Order: sequence, then C-alpha cells, then structure tokens
Amino acid sequence: MDIFQAIILGIVEGATEFLPISSTGHLIVVADWLGMKQTEANTAFEVIIQLAAILAVVFNYKEKFTLQKIDLWTKVFVAFLPIGIVGFIFSHQVKALFSVPVVATMFIVGGIIFLILEYFYKEQDHTTTDVEQVTMKQALWIGVAQVFALIPGTSRAGSTIVGALLVGLSRKAAAEFSFLLAIPVMLATSGYDLLKHYQDFSEANFIALGIGFVTAFVIAYLTMMFFIKFLEKFTFVAFGIYRILFGLLLFALM
Repeated sequence: MDIFQAIILGIVEGATEFLPISSTGHLIVVADWLGMKQTEANTAFEVIIQLAAILAVVFNYKEKFTLQKIDLWTKVFVAFLPIGIVGFIFSHQVKALFSVPVVATMFIVGGIIFLILEYFYKEQDHTTTDVEQVTMKQALWIGVAQVFALIPGTSRAGSTIVGALLVGLSRKAAAEFSFLLAIPVMLATSGYDLLKHYQDFSEANFIALGIGFVTAFVIAYLTMMFFIKFLEKFTFVAFGIYRILFGLLLFALM
C-alpha cells in the first residue's frame, strides 16, 4: 500500500463510518477500484483506520466520558449486547453472506426503508431529542435493529438509526446514539481483528499506516460535526436516494 492509497482509504473510512451508507461496502469497492488486493496487511490497515474513527467519537463527545454519564453508557452497552451475542455465535455464517449481489441488494433495501421512514416521519412522535433521554427499552430495541448490520451492505449506522427512529428518537438523537454505540461495536470487532492480524503489521508501510490513521481521524471528526448540522435542517432522504443509486451502480458493475 502506498501513501496515495492510504489517504484515499482514510478519507473513505472517515467519511462513511458514521453515515448510514455502509463504510465496509465503500471500502471494498474503492479498494477494488484502486487495484488493491485483499491481503492480510491491507486488512490490518483497515483495522487501524477504524480505530482512528473510534478515537474521533471520543474527541467529539469527550464530555460524555465521565462517571456522571454511567447511566448513558449502561444503555449503550445494553444496545451493544444483541449484535455482540449474535455476531459471536454466527460469525462464520455472517462471513458466508458476503457477496456483491447481497451488498448491492441491502444498499437498495436500506435506501427504500429510509425513504419510507421519512415519508411517515412526524416530529411530535419523536420526543426523545437527547441521547441521555434514551430509555433502557429503547436502547434494547436499537440494539436489536443493529443486528441487521451483520448483513453486508446494510450499514451499522444505518440499522441503528432506523431502529432509533422507530422507537421515537429524533433524527439528531438517533445519529448521536449511533455514534456512541459505534465505540463498543468497533472496539470489539477491531480488537478481535487486531489480535488476529497483529503479525501482519511487520509487512506494513508504517508511514502509510500513520497517514491513513490521521486522515481517517480528521475526516471522521469533521463528518460527525457536519452530519449533525445537516440533520438540524434536512432529513435522511438524501441518504436513502444515495443508497439506492449506489446499489444500482454495484449491480451495473457486476
């Protein structure tokens, strides 16, 4: 991997990880366009840039990382449990699901779901406007919705935001809860992958790793800020349309 590839993948990871458009799907497609093979060293690089995205959440929401917020993090942990349990038990079956047709289909299905949700969205029905107002029951249902993210192309952010909207969170609160929920999910998956691929770092270009890490961190940090500002004025319709178009593009390129 060269520095140009590291920058591009860092930008893609940072820009897509917290948006409801599937970062994994985009990374796979962009890596293929760059002519990059799915080597162990490149997989290790993806782990590093995912860790950068996690760090961006911590910096963006550092006020949430205090003992006074233990109730919030208890709910985040409850929301993490469903995907943690299902993902652990059915990890091999989940890997077997991956294929371009599945990814493309789930992009389109997710886009349609967002358009339907926005069509029926009523502000007065979404009374949970702050992540700290989320109840334990809401957190659990959001966690159940997140399980669908195990299907390639669904998007972890997308599934959690859909679940959050369905249980009464506002658009902004849904996005912010999704950001926080990314921490335990990504720590678990990235931590596992780090243990699995740590020996592959000996073959890595550490300058490219460092540049990719910084790029992913900066872009993820800015993307979260932009996303929240965007949702203060607009809806998820644009993301629904984008998902459908991207899915159709994948089908066309197969």
